[in-house]
Amino acid sequence: MESPPVMKKVGQGGGSSESGGSESGAEEKVSSRTRLEYFGWVYHLGTNSIGREFCHLRFLYIRGKYVMMYKRDPHENPGIKPIRRGVVGNTLMVEELGRRKVNDGDLYVLRFYNRLDEEKKGEIACASAGETRKWMEAFDQAKQQAEYELSQSSTRHRLSLENEIDLEGRRPRVRRYAHDLKKLIRIGHGPETLVRRSSNLGRHHRSSDFMEGDAADAIEAHEWRCVRTVNGVRIFEDVSDYKHSKTVLVKAVGVVDASPDTVFEVVLNLDRHRRYEWDTLTGDLELVDCLSGHSDVVYGSYDPRCLTSQKLMCYTYRWQSKRDFIFSRQWFRGQDGAYTILQFPAIHKKRPPKSGYRRIKINPSSWEIRNLRASAGTNGDRCLVTHMLEINSGGWFKWKRDQCSKFEKSIPYALLNQVSGLKAYIGANPALTSESSTTLVDTKVSDASGSISEFEDAEVAEEFYDAIAADSSSSSDDEEEEDDDNAQLDSKGQRVKLKNVSWAIARLALKAKKAMDANNELDPNVDPATLDPSDFSGSMHQGKGDADTNCWTSPGGNGFKIRGKTYLKDNTKVPGGDPLLKLIAVDWFKLETSKSKVALHPRCLVQSEAGKKLPFILVVNLQVPAKPNYSLVIYYAADRPVNKNSLLGKFIDGTDAFRDSRFKLIPSIVQGYWMVKRAVGTKACLLGKAVTCHYLRQDNFLEIDVDIGSSSVARSVIGLVLGYVTSLVVDLAILIEGREEKELPEYILGTVRLNRVRLDTAAPLEN
Repeated sequence: MESPPVMKKVGQGGGSSESGGSESGAEEKVSSRTRLEYFGWVYHLGTNSIGREFCHLRFLYIRGKYVMMYKRDPHENPGIKPIRRGVVGNTLMVEELGRRKVNDGDLYVLRFYNRLDEEKKGEIACASAGETRKWMEAFDQAKQQAEYELSQSSTRHRLSLENEIDLEGRRPRVRRYAHDLKKLIRIGHGPETLVRRSSNLGRHHRSSDFMEGDAADAIEAHEWRCVRTVNGVRIFEDVSDYKHSKTVLVKAVGVVDASPDTVFEVVLNLDRHRRYEWDTLTGDLELVDCLSGHSDVVYGSYDPRCLTSQKLMCYTYRWQSKRDFIFSRQWFRGQDGAYTILQFPAIHKKRPPKSGYRRIKINPSSWEIRNLRASAGTNGDRCLVTHMLEINSGGWFKWKRDQCSKFEKSIPYALLNQVSGLKAYIGANPALTSESSTTLVDTKVSDASGSISEFEDAEVAEEFYDAIAADSSSSSDDEEEEDDDNAQLDSKGQRVKLKNVSWAIARLALKAKKAMDANNELDPNVDPATLDPSDFSGSMHQGKGDADTNCWTSPGGNGFKIRGKTYLKDNTKVPGGDPLLKLIAVDWFKLETSKSKVALHPRCLVQSEAGKKLPFILVVNLQVPAKPNYSLVIYYAADRPVNKNSLLGKFIDGTDAFRDSRFKLIPSIVQGYWMVKRAVGTKACLLGKAVTCHYLRQDNFLEIDVDIGSSSVARSVIGLVLGYVTSLVVDLAILIEGREEKELPEYILGTVRLNRVRLDTAAPLEN
């Protein structure tokens, strides 16, 4: 398995320093006096000149915005020339495609593409989800460097659309790669010694890596009470007043001395020899089907002799035979680094009922794995692991009342004790905790820097997705044959990756508290205009009360938490307060193909006489992938002109790169199924990093087109949401992320509540 990327940050004098970041994406202001360097082994995926797909082990080196790819480690082979080289542009997008099966091993794939031209793309892969996360961080830092250089005009190699590689003309092999990536991949990589080599590993802690165990950016209404502590793991039940059903939510919470990456790999690993060491119930698992890079279907069985026949779930099981079950899994990794795994009961044609086994249903459950904030005197990584499931309330309350010992031999108790087993297993296997660690190297510029400096002075610089897309025929045929002869993948227990946010939330009464005086955002010298939603029309009607359905309302910002004045010092967040902009209308459209620039459509509110008279309108177009496609278009208006020198003014008239790095959305499912809440989450998300966003600035409006379908993870989550949408009450808040002291405290731009939306009421919008 390839070694994780190593990062070093070299100042002008050659010393190194540690980088910091935000809670939603390791953001940092990169100065021209700093060179960020990442390097390590990856797998390069592509198609060669004869149409043959390959997966080669390569050494990738990132310095600032420059990227180089080698066949061997340049630190150990001075003078070696790169086989690929390019630059990271400010239009680069990096998407996690999840886990892909390659012969006997699993790889975690990253796709690179140009936000303005998705035909320009390339792929690399890593052996673990943790390494994928680190490479995404590396490319994010490189993109920041490119953006900084563009804004400062500090380099003569400024990137523009005109000097990108012409895929259709000068690079026919790249064109073939771009249109033919979806075939089955055949493995081929460098010498076996490179596959097994690992770096000297240490631990590099970023401020963004440590989040509170219950971190959320929306107020949740679950009320958890601890009912028992077993082996250092606390067991909770949800005692919130609104919960009245035949099932009860319970969870087990424990602290594990390992990184979230390590715990995630262990939980998703299906190897029975490993699971036998910590999982008392679902140790015998096998993969049935891979649905996508972020979901699969799993079959399992167990011997019921160790369990009692309590009615603690949805059914009572008799002592007749062995039990088997099928469940599907979906996993996501949020921008804060937290992993979420959702497990649903399922059926599959490849696994019909089996003779000698009784098919049972494992109730829905979820895992959340989140970094813990480092404290004084602690060494190494620590994370909070939460395993949540719903069980039959009758059996649960009887156990609480009588403390009967039979519960200790029940299926729910076995599931809750998986956290205890996981904690003990990882503690007994210290080698697991070092597999995904990262090193902060305190050295001067490496030997490879000379060749990179030479590259920086080159007259023509390829964009990275062009360089990575080049097929292996650019090196000699002998070298390619050498790679194929050594086609053997080390497949030691790698498992999945994911991309979500957090989980459950709901209503809560909170005293109104303004986050900031937003007068400096709007011109105080102009009398405010009257903004009455009844003066504007949208295809979705405004609700008049909580009982109204298929409607929208404006809930205010007190249910959301945003960065306070002292956030940069103590990470304190405060209630959001009243939104700066007023929600005036919502359109709910259906289309055959997704549509951008809806503000230019004659039916759009912006084109009405009333809309043209408004000082400023922010149009947010959430493009929902489905059959047919949908667009949720939300209109926010300012009652006064926007101050050009304010943060909002800079956002409105700024570059797309600046908007991508600052536009933030906080989701909150107020009412709905708890598993959907878990999937959607409650953490703020920088939309420009998660999905592709396009911007249209004209006249008195700015339109933001959010392409939810551009991310495989987002498509998976929205598919789950659409299945329950008629029973959901969803709150959304949008804001511009504040990163400097003068930009704090943050303020909420606007909010919207969507109350039990019906898909069949979407109005058709012709193109």
